[in-house]
Amino acid sequence: MRVSVRTANPSLRRQLLGPLMWVWVAVALIAAWGAYRLAQFAGDTAYDQTLQDETGAIATQVYWTDRGPLLELSIQAQQLLARDSEDRNAFMVIDTMGQILAGTANLPMPEDYKASFEAPQLFDATYLGEPVRGAIYSIRSPMLDQEVSIVVVETRRRRQELEREIQLAVLLPTVALGLLTFALLHWGIRRGVAPLRRVATAVEARDPQDLQPLPLEGVPAEAVPLIERINMLLANVERAVALQRRFVADAAHQLRTPVAGVRVLAQELQQELKDSGGEVTPGLLRELVSSSERMGRLVSQLLNLARSEAALRGMGAELQPVDIVPIVREAAEPLALRASRLGRHVALHAPMQPCRARAHPVWLGEAVANLLDNALRHGGPEIHLTVEPVEGGVRIEVRDNGEGIPADQRALVFEPFWRGERADTRSTDGAGLGLAIVKEVVQGMGGRIALRSRPDCDGTSFEVWLPA
Repeated sequence: MRVSVRTANPSLRRQLLGPLMWVWVAVALIAAWGAYRLAQFAGDTAYDQTLQDETGAIATQVYWTDRGPLLELSIQAQQLLARDSEDRNAFMVIDTMGQILAGTANLPMPEDYKASFEAPQLFDATYLGEPVRGAIYSIRSPMLDQEVSIVVVETRRRRQELEREIQLAVLLPTVALGLLTFALLHWGIRRGVAPLRRVATAVEARDPQDLQPLPLEGVPAEAVPLIERINMLLANVERAVALQRRFVADAAHQLRTPVAGVRVLAQELQQELKDSGGEVTPGLLRELVSSSERMGRLVSQLLNLARSEAALRGMGAELQPVDIVPIVREAAEPLALRASRLGRHVALHAPMQPCRARAHPVWLGEAVANLLDNALRHGGPEIHLTVEPVEGGVRIEVRDNGEGIPADQRALVFEPFWRGERADTRSTDGAGLGLAIVKEVVQGMGGRIALRSRPDCDGTSFEVWLPA
């Protein structure tokens, strides 16, 4: 019975991708911060330089006269400077008396603008409820004691749009490259661990008794020592199982003769006491004879189990197609006679034409006899044995109309010595080895066996499929 155990251990992919993901997140955050700072620097540098150039250009148009400074800007130039576009731009030329020579009045100015006489000075302010960036440039008359200041302000709309464009231009390729990298890493890791998954799938699909070494073809070099250790463990287990089977076979073989002798002596004692007319305790003597017969059957089944495991191991390639019907019929006849003596009925359903499958005649007969014996011991009064050809082989079914097997016990019926929770009351002479022998024989011949019981069918059904 295969038991699946699920653990909470993280997968190899998660262990490899997890640290890389955190590194990528850290790099993405650094890239986002760098893109933000780069966008700010680029936008401020470009637009601040434009503001300074505009103040300088206006300053070159200031002329000094006896009446004071004059600004000779064409109407087109003034409209261009005061345009209301996506960015709200405005300029102002103001003298020391606060008189507006040109432009828009009440533009914000820094309180201390002494440094603006040497070069245009940048400042931040609020104009009409909106944050603006401004530049102020002050000039003095070379001959008159007069000075003027040129102020140009603009909103931050365009530079914020430029900053967003730069950020997207930096972040989008970073995110796309990161996702592509993760996809490639995931594919590469998945491809790298695929041989391990194939090994795990092959092990899961194996029969529990298949102890052949695991293949090393295509396994990554890092996993080869692990697979080699597993193969060494499988070899040790196979040796231990072989020793156990040999011990069972030898013990059963050695016990067979003395047990048969005990049974014969018990039967002769029963007959002698009966012939001599001596005092006999019938129940005790019958129990002695019955116990010796049960012991003989147990030893015989142990020997058959050991022999079937040894005889059918590796025999799959040597089995030849044979007609199944006469084998099944010959194995069923003694059980049918026994059933009639017990008031039971065994019905054989088989076609007239041959049903050929790859099988060992002796061991197939043993398997059919054990299935019928199990039905007689634990099933209902009506037993049906069916043989029919199917695609790719032959199907053999033994079905009875008994009370059935509980669902939680069906996976255990093929285990050696398992007789059910109430085996002591349902049967007195079963050893719990018959179905184990059947499973060993069927699998040794390359077939499979399945069990159905109530409510899936009317009673209990054992189905055997043998390949053609």
